[in-house]
Amino acid sequence: MDIEKRAQQLTERLRYIRDIFAGRHAGVIAQLNARLDDFFQNLAEGHLAGSDPIIELGLLEEQFLAAERRLDAELTPMEKVRIVRHPQRICLRDILENVYDNFTEIGGQEEHSIDPSMVIARATITRRRGKKKYNQLIMVIGQEKGHGEEFRNGGSVKPWGNAKARHFMQVAETENIPIHTYVFTPGSYPIEDYPGAAQQIASNLYEMAGLSVPIVAVISEGGSGGAEAIALADRRLMLSHGYYSVISPEGAAAIQGRLKGQGRATPELIAHCAAQLRMTAADNLSFGYVDRVVQEPYLGARPQHYDFFRTLRQEIIRATDEAVISVRPFSPLRRLTLRRWGREDVNLDEVYLRWNLSDSAREKLVAKRQKKFLRLSRGACIDRRPALNLVRKSLRESWESTSAKLKYVLYTKHQQRLTNFFDESVSLALWLKERLLNPFSSKPLRPRLKPETVRELTTLSDWDESESRKGRWAYVSPRAREDRTVTCPNAATHGCMDLWAPDLYGEFAGVCTSCGHHFPMEYQWVVNNVFDPGSVREFNTEVESDNPLGFEGLSELLEKARQKTHLKSACVTFEAKLEGTKMIVAMLVANFRGGSVGAAEGQKFVEAAALAEKKHYPFLAYVHGTAGIRIQEGTHGVIQMPRCTVAVRRYIEAGGLYMVLYDTNSYAGPVASFLGCSPYQYAMRSSNLGFAGPGVIKETTGLEIPPHYHSAYKALARGHIQGVWDRREARANLQQLLLTAGGRNLYYR
Repeated sequence: MDIEKRAQQLTERLRYIRDIFAGRHAGVIAQLNARLDDFFQNLAEGHLAGSDPIIELGLLEEQFLAAERRLDAELTPMEKVRIVRHPQRICLRDILENVYDNFTEIGGQEEHSIDPSMVIARATITRRRGKKKYNQLIMVIGQEKGHGEEFRNGGSVKPWGNAKARHFMQVAETENIPIHTYVFTPGSYPIEDYPGAAQQIASNLYEMAGLSVPIVAVISEGGSGGAEAIALADRRLMLSHGYYSVISPEGAAAIQGRLKGQGRATPELIAHCAAQLRMTAADNLSFGYVDRVVQEPYLGARPQHYDFFRTLRQEIIRATDEAVISVRPFSPLRRLTLRRWGREDVNLDEVYLRWNLSDSAREKLVAKRQKKFLRLSRGACIDRRPALNLVRKSLRESWESTSAKLKYVLYTKHQQRLTNFFDESVSLALWLKERLLNPFSSKPLRPRLKPETVRELTTLSDWDESESRKGRWAYVSPRAREDRTVTCPNAATHGCMDLWAPDLYGEFAGVCTSCGHHFPMEYQWVVNNVFDPGSVREFNTEVESDNPLGFEGLSELLEKARQKTHLKSACVTFEAKLEGTKMIVAMLVANFRGGSVGAAEGQKFVEAAALAEKKHYPFLAYVHGTAGIRIQEGTHGVIQMPRCTVAVRRYIEAGGLYMVLYDTNSYAGPVASFLGCSPYQYAMRSSNLGFAGPGVIKETTGLEIPPHYHSAYKALARGHIQGVWDRREARANLQQLLLTAGGRNLYYR
């Protein structure tokens, strides 16, 4: 390499250091800059003729390396965020060209793609055993930021990009080859056009929870729920200078600083939030959310760091081998092999392990992946249940599970066959009796009905307003005691008359009598008016939200929410009946911190889904409202997206009936995961749902969204939900759904 090119690389390294530290370490940067300027000046004036320029340049490179080593030890979390966002950061194309032996991009190329921010490639890794070579096939999927390529959208994937990734994951499963995913995204593009950002991420998570081939994910920049769309894996690696977080530091600062409109958070607040979110590789390794950290060069990996690509190659081969070996019959020879391959000095290119799995191994792989995610974050919430109660609970659920299997799998199945045979036999016997006793009877086949009977059977029923008001709701909103009038928000366009609060929040159930607008109601209205009286039995009340990261101010906010709502978390789980049909309900309550989901809420949801499976009950998620994942819990919160989705998939695959009913406003992570993957989703009229609210969309994309962009009827038109319900008819609609949408194996009566 000539002197000018090496010197130019030092110039790029200096610019990179200046960008990363943004004003910090000004003395070190100034010293490097002066030393580099002197070299260029002496080189131009020929003052280096008396000494070897290559030696001088080598000394300067050593000085840069020493400075980078010293600065690397003092990196802050926010500076690591700048590293992964920098244009000089390695990208997926660099990895494809330097880690794999060969690759072919599929699903579009460069800007000629349905979504250039999502790249799919068929790649090979060549391994040797003696003189024989083996080409192992891999499906590589990842976000592509490029090096300043604007058409890549900064790695922010649109719904159809995630749909493309899901399609080729299914292709890999069909071909029985491993999947390697690379997470390089600040978050998904918040757009609701079909299939919708939230729905597609939920679909990806649901699919990955059941893929029967090894999946290895490598995280560089894992921002928000967009990272989870391709990160539910058997082995998760993280680059040492990367970050993995529930939200960007800027977004967290905007929420913490309560900034609205044109306000911007200060750099100090942003850096403070970055530190409190505990988003670094070391933090996530300690939490157990990644399996291994891949060490990068000083100040992060860049395209010229070829040694790093060799290290990354060894790590992904090792991770894939571990996933494969973990589900194969474990013999002493395999134990010795695994221990040997775990050593860092072994070149895995020289060791061959077949990556395709048998049918039984594939089933075991899926089960291990699901159990792995279900175990995560258990210690990130407060569980005050005594040990003896947990033992009793486990024994009771085991007995209920056994009795349910005996009842529904053995008794009910054969009972139905006997009942059908008996009914048909009786019908035939009655017909024969009629013919034998009255052989010449000429009775009409169809009995003559009275005119009034015909009218009752063939005409539609009328809504009797007077009759409907005779009934009394079991729960009436406290706002019905207020002596005031309420103006409907549609009064200007629909001419709605003002409503008296005792009528509106009492007998009208919060529904405008003119236009049908639904005013927000307390969650107790649904609990007491939809389910059978006296049938609601809450469980897991001792599990409560905590502050696992020690995030500043969160403990006080949680305590205030407990005192205000008399709840311990935003999730309430209970058993209930609807016209005698038993069910399990998990409810997200908007009153408690906006219905945000953290470790406690995730734990209660997972246990509710497991209980519904054991008891063979339908499972309803009623979303009184949710603002998304609780950002102050960091990755303890965002991990609930794949974790709860795994619980839902296990329940549905067991034959369960999983239903979701949205109310008020529901956004972000829960909608993009364990809520959005339900086959039966409904929303109350006047509710809003989607991936991101109007403010977030404007801030991230600069686009003004049209009116009612997130309304329930817009979601219905996009195929997100299957129906819009009137609050007053929620009980009847839910009963109808139970009668018509049953599961394969579970019986509900």
